[in-house]
Amino acid sequence: MYAFIWRKLPFGLAGKLTGSVLLVAATVALLWYVAFPWAEPLLPFDDVQVESGVPAETGGGDPVTVETPTGDEHDLPYDTDQNNPAPSSPSR
Repeated sequence: MYAFIWRKLPFGLAGKLTGSVLLVAATVALLWYVAFPWAEPLLPFDDVQVESGVPAETGGGDPVTVETPTGDEHDLPYDTDQNNPAPSSPSR
């Protein structure tokens, strides 16, 4: 297919290179402005649920400060000890 397009472009090497760049640019523009906006509602990329635990700003001029709780900042909602047995020393 690409060889067919290359053979059909006119004006020698310079014209073929210019025509190739224009065809690639037209293809990219068609995808960017037509195909991708049409397909965007069908794709799940905007279905993101992120909860940071930081309250929203209250409209005052000062940013909201949040105190970090003491202890482990990365508490897991499950017990990790039941899945990881105590490490055993290698026998020699």
